[in-house]
Formats: sequence, structure tokens, C-alpha cells
Amino acid sequence: MSDKGTVDKLKGKAEEVAGTVTGDNKKKAEGLLNQAIGKVKETASDVKEAVEDGVEKIKEKIDHD
Repeated sequence: MSDKGTVDKLKGKAEEVAGTVTGDNKKKAEGLLNQAIGKVKETASDVKEAVEDGVEKIKEKIDHD
């Protein structure tokens, strides 16, 4: 089962906060990047599910006609 980017987003948020607290701009930037990666994975997963649902509906329509 896919985490849909949740792990990347959580890891990124932790890195961002750690970077902010310690003044480490590189760590903060890595955190923001990981959050963006997580969001992209989440969006890709949502698109994949929507396409799969659409294909399934088309198959059902073809089978019933």
C-alpha cells in the first residue's frame, strides 16, 4: 500500500522545523523540498485513482451495452 506522499510530507515538515529552530537554511530547504515531493506523490496517486475509476466505469458501460 502506498503512503501517497504522507511520509515525505511529514519528514519534510520535521526537517523544515528543525532547520528553522537551528538556523540551518539548508535543512529548512530540504524540508520544504520533501514536502513538495510528498504533495506531488499525493497528487499523482489521486490522478491514478481517478483514471482507474474512469476506466472501470467505461468497462462497465461497455459490458452493459
